[in-house]
Amino acid sequence: MATLRLGDIAPDFTADTTEGKIHFHEWLGDSWGVLFSHPADFTPVCTTELGTVANYYPEFKKRNTKVIALSVDGLESHKDWIKDINETQGTTVNFPIIADENREVATLYDMIHPNANDKFTVRSVFIIGADKKIKLTLTYPASTGRNFDELLRVIDSLQLTANYSVATPANWKDGEDVVIAPAIADADIPAKFPKGHTPIKPYLRLTPQPNK
Repeated sequence: MATLRLGDIAPDFTADTTEGKIHFHEWLGDSWGVLFSHPADFTPVCTTELGTVANYYPEFKKRNTKVIALSVDGLESHKDWIKDINETQGTTVNFPIIADENREVATLYDMIHPNANDKFTVRSVFIIGADKKIKLTLTYPASTGRNFDELLRVIDSLQLTANYSVATPANWKDGEDVVIAPAIADADIPAKFPKGHTPIKPYLRLTPQPNK
């Protein structure tokens, strides 16, 4: 099985979901996407995660990002589970969950790791750009819930750095200073970054976030 790497085109697929049959690339359209998998329905950590994503849905939408979950259980199971998620997490699940009983999507995206569990998917996350290319991959163990604040932070960074010659430093958050790309010559900085910059070292130059 080929390993998916950053910059690869996210594999396309057709699947049944809680919001009807989708063709993945067509469903994404010109949006960014987050595809994230769960070991199984009616599991405690996953219940909190799906509830969190539902509550964060406006934040994803603000970033032109669609979210879609996956579990190897079937549609009826998903629909019953959604009732529990809505009840326990005080929310309304407002995004599709893929029914992947044949593990076709899980196999495409290498979500089953036999040394962890030969039946269930690991907690995979794929952030996919509007160009359908994979921008980030993360894999969590079954015991550790994901940090969706971090995923939003990463999307902010990816969308910013796709449009400007900058990178984001450690622990960066939207609105903070960013790093000017090393390829930009000092002489070109004033034209590209009119807000000014702070040279720390010749290779480390900070500038206010250019799209704020």
